[in-house]
Amino acid sequence: MNPFLAPNYFIDFEAQIIQDFVKKHTNDSQSPEEKLIALYLAVRDGFRYNPHNIHFEPHSYKASQQISQTEGHCIDKANILAACSRSIGIPSRLHFTNVRNHIGTEKLEEQLGTNVLVFHGYVSFFIHEKWVKATPAFNEALCQKLGVSPLEFDAKTDSVFQEFDPKAGKFMEYLHDYGHFSELPYELMIQEWKKHYAQSVEKFSKNLG
Repeated sequence: MNPFLAPNYFIDFEAQIIQDFVKKHTNDSQSPEEKLIALYLAVRDGFRYNPHNIHFEPHSYKASQQISQTEGHCIDKANILAACSRSIGIPSRLHFTNVRNHIGTEKLEEQLGTNVLVFHGYVSFFIHEKWVKATPAFNEALCQKLGVSPLEFDAKTDSVFQEFDPKAGKFMEYLHDYGHFSELPYELMIQEWKKHYAQSVEKFSKNLG
């Protein structure tokens, strides 16, 4: 369990900026579960979801760097939440998948030429003697704009299947699971982006960097 509690290059939760964020959104009277839920909401709604906020430099994916921004994509927000979780003593790990019909990404899909988004990130926590998944990517304001319900998280059950078409009752389709990691697998992420976006990766890096 130690790798999921320890700081590393990307999940650098010992940084003061992360400690300050955690203190701002939690208090000593809360249980670990209540703190985790409060941090989930703080990350979900405190950073506007922006799938165009992509970078190709490793330091841009440090939680201490990401948390200084006002917006981020799914990987950013999962990494921030993983760092916050470890800072309060709850083990966390990152998960990555390929998904279809991601919400709020029409412009991105047009640029990439596909509706499959590679390396969609979410996070899971070891609490109540089990791993529980959560997706903090889509802020409430965006969900309201798109007419979908924001994902809630109770720290007891998985919260990953984001609605994308409420009228049809459809949810994002998970196509491939890369598994879980104690820290961001940066090289694998870049490798997969180049593999799946071979025809547009140069434009991808210029337009989204």
